[in-house]
Amino acid sequence: MTPYADRLYGWTARGGGRRVGTGSGHRLGRAFGWLWAAYGTSALGTWLAFGALPLIAIRVLDAGPAEVSALACAGAAVGAAVAVPLGPWTEFRPKRPVLIAMDLVRCATLLTVPAAFALGALTFLQLLLVSVVVSAADITFRAASGAYLKTLLPAGELLVANARFESTAWTTTIIGPPLGGALTGILGPVVTVLADAVSYLLSALGIHAIGGHAPRPEKRPGTRPEGRPEGARMRAGDLLEGWRYVLADGTLRPLFFNTALFNGLVMATQPLLAVLMLGRLGFAPWQYGLAFAVPSIGGLLGSRLAGPLVARFGQREVLARAGALRALWPVGLAFVGPGTGGLVLVMGVELGLIFCCGVFNPVYATCRLRLTAADRVARTLSAWAVSTKASTALLTAVWGVLGTLLGPRTAIALAGVLLLATPLLLPRRLPERAAAHG
Repeated sequence: MTPYADRLYGWTARGGGRRVGTGSGHRLGRAFGWLWAAYGTSALGTWLAFGALPLIAIRVLDAGPAEVSALACAGAAVGAAVAVPLGPWTEFRPKRPVLIAMDLVRCATLLTVPAAFALGALTFLQLLLVSVVVSAADITFRAASGAYLKTLLPAGELLVANARFESTAWTTTIIGPPLGGALTGILGPVVTVLADAVSYLLSALGIHAIGGHAPRPEKRPGTRPEGRPEGARMRAGDLLEGWRYVLADGTLRPLFFNTALFNGLVMATQPLLAVLMLGRLGFAPWQYGLAFAVPSIGGLLGSRLAGPLVARFGQREVLARAGALRALWPVGLAFVGPGTGGLVLVMGVELGLIFCCGVFNPVYATCRLRLTAADRVARTLSAWAVSTKASTALLTAVWGVLGTLLGPRTAIALAGVLLLATPLLLPRRLPERAAAHG
């Protein structure tokens, strides 16, 4: 689940509790418009190329199941490890140049795939390295973009901005894979990788078009502009600062464990569900894809409702209720059967789950930004993303073993039961600096 999405909201509050009414066309300024357009472009490119690297490994390099699994898991895990020192590095630098640099790194890295393919020199090791670099750049980009967004907009407008990101994410999820599948069928998967690379280039150009002076992090008394004592270098302890900050905060800590466990358990069941549906239950691949593409509409609808719901019930209530409701749905996947009824069941469960996530995600992202000090945002978001990727990889491996020992249906049911307990990890209250004023 990504964390990193766009929503369209009809409400916002600006500074000091003063309420400002907004329609769906509420303007957040030219700079945010370029940032939003850049995000939408790169998100569409990512979904166009969804699954392209494993498909290239299978069709071009004749890779087996073990190699394809390694490409998915090892690439993400090693990329997360590589991203650990990039969090502190990002914190003490102007964020817009970092965003542009990460876009260009992803563009250049992905372009090596069609180039090597054209030369007949493509190897599995290259695909693995591409996966690692792109994963690390993704984490760094997300950390820098969160810190940049916090400096770009007043605190009261963060919910509107996060909602627009959420709605864009779900929109590209709906339209990207079908278009990418058509391109793959006509021109092959290498072309979708090229399209993804171009999308990052366009994203970099959009962020560059924001213009203006990129603010440097505030200089503390007796420190260099990088935020450390004169003559000091990055210490090993700096790598853990994001985790220390999260674990020391009474609200961020439960939110951190809740999202890491929830995302990990949900994603851990996806391979088992694929085995169950495509294997034992005999669903066709197009039916399996349809079961997850159509419910993405729920994310778009949920993201559009998040702002009005916060305006009426308050941020704490929406966070708690949406967080609890999203945990109720996954256990239903254990009861999927063959035929049309089973397909409708999966689509209904996924629709409810994604709708609740569409409401929860922008509220949670806004709460996290408001709670995090300006000089800790990049490190905190980097640590958060690294932990989420690591927990997802670990739980996916554990549930793979459980699926082998107990069967996929039983393992899915076990994950669903554990997910029912995740609302207990949600914060019981929100500090004033995190709450939405109405």
